[in-house]
Amino acid sequence: MAFAVVLLAGAAVAQSLEKAEVRYQGWAGQVTFPELAEDLGYLAPLKLKWIGNTISGPQDIQTVATGDIDIGGAFYGAIIKLIASKAPVKAVIGYYGSDDHTWQGYFVKEDSPIRGPRDLIGKKVAVNTLGAHLEFVLREYLARGGLTPEEIKKVTLVVVPPVTGEQALRQGQVDVTTLAGVLRDKALERGGLRKLFSDKDLFGNFTGGAYVLRDKFIRDNPNTARKLIEGTAKAIEWARASPPDEVRARFEKIIAERKRNEDASSIKYWQSTGVAGQGGRITDGELQVWIDWLVKDGLLKPGQLKASDLYTNDLNPYGRAAAATVPK
Repeated sequence: MAFAVVLLAGAAVAQSLEKAEVRYQGWAGQVTFPELAEDLGYLAPLKLKWIGNTISGPQDIQTVATGDIDIGGAFYGAIIKLIASKAPVKAVIGYYGSDDHTWQGYFVKEDSPIRGPRDLIGKKVAVNTLGAHLEFVLREYLARGGLTPEEIKKVTLVVVPPVTGEQALRQGQVDVTTLAGVLRDKALERGGLRKLFSDKDLFGNFTGGAYVLRDKFIRDNPNTARKLIEGTAKAIEWARASPPDEVRARFEKIIAERKRNEDASSIKYWQSTGVAGQGGRITDGELQVWIDWLVKDGLLKPGQLKASDLYTNDLNPYGRAAAATVPK
C-alpha cells in the first residue's frame, strides 16, 4: 500500500511539471549547478537536455533569449545589457562569484615590466569573451588607476579560450592573461607567473553572475521553472556545505558518466562555489554596482533600468525565505 502511495505521489509531481526536460549548454571539463542538481536527485522527475558546450556567458544568455535553450548564465553586466536591449529574460539565481578561494586573476610573466594600470597602455590582455565579467573588471581597474577613456581604448582585448590563456601568455601572444580557479592554480603550480590584480581585490567577496530564464518560460511553465531553480539552489547549498573533496569527487563522477570526451583533470583544483548569497539568492546591490558602471560608461541612461526589475527570487526557496523575514 505504501509503495502504491509513493508511486502515485511521484506521478502527481511528474504531471504537475509543464515540461519534462530543460535544454541547456554545458562547459567542457566543468560541472554546472543544474547538472549537479540533477545528479543529486534534486530535479527529479525533471530532466536536463544538453545541446552542446559554450565558453561564453553572453553567448549562453543570448541563446536563452532566442529560445534555443531554456536556461543559461552570464556575468551581471552582460545580463543588464541584454535586458536593456529589450530581451525578455530575467535573472533567477546567482551561480558564480569571487571569495577567498575562488576569484578571477589577471596575470603577467614574472619578469614582466607591467606593474600597474598605466603600464597596460598599448598592451594586449586575454579575455574569454568581450562585453563580460573580465572586460568590465579590467576597465574598472584601469579607471581606478586614473586612465582616461581614450587611454583605456589603447588597451587591446584579445579573445582567448580560458584553457589556452596560460599558453598565450607564456608564448608572448598577449601581455596579460586572465586565469581563475582550476586553470589559475594549475598555471601557478608551473611557476613563472605573477598576479597583477584580481576581481576580489577590487570588489571583495561578491556574486558576479546569474542564470536567466525567459519571461515566457517562467509564465508558461511556472512549476517547471520553480523545480529547476529550487533544485539548483539546493545544489549550490550542498556544494557550499560539503567538504571540497566530496564535491570534487562528485564532479569527477558526473564528468566520467556523461561521456563527452573531455578532460576532467582540472576538477582536483576546485575549492569553493564563489556564490555569496545563500542558495544563490540575488540582491539589488549585486546588480546596482554594474548598472552604475554602465551609466558611468554611457551605455545606459540614468534611471533607465531598476535593479529590482531585472531579477526574481520567487523561484528560489532561499530567496523566498529571506523575503518572508523582511518586515512589511
